[in-house]
Amino acid sequence: MSIRFLPMPTETATAYWNGGDDAYGLKPERQVSDGDGVPCRHCLRLVGAGEPYLILAHRPFPALQPYAETGPIFLHAQPCAAHEPSEDMPPMLTSRDYIVRGYSSENRILYGTGAVVPNADIPTYARDLLNREDIAYLHIRSARNNCYQCRVERA
Repeated sequence: MSIRFLPMPTETATAYWNGGDDAYGLKPERQVSDGDGVPCRHCLRLVGAGEPYLILAHRPFPALQPYAETGPIFLHAQPCAAHEPSEDMPPMLTSRDYIVRGYSSENRILYGTGAVVPNADIPTYARDLLNREDIAYLHIRSARNNCYQCRVERA
């Protein structure tokens, strides 16, 4: 089975770039990157040293419900090209491990799917999970802070 890593939708990123409110109704905060650990959720690359970026609360779910986690993310302050969905690991995934978790078509966490997975094993674990019919998609989240990184689906 083929998988694909997906960025934040361009429509969502554009709303933030145009000054739209985040998931908490606040304006995104603007910072300048020191070049260390600032992954953009749209291009799925690290924000370079000296580049401006936004910090905002993001909820990567279509509606509020008990499993609709909200948390901080980073986004280039200026529009960037969206990551082309592909089976290749996004360049921003540079930590040694990440949480990989499955969700149902109703956007609910499927218990027993979440695991802290070594970086090199993410594609294999993602394929294994997406072989299950009850799993609609996956989230990759930071293993230390649970921050949303990107979505994984069947290709």
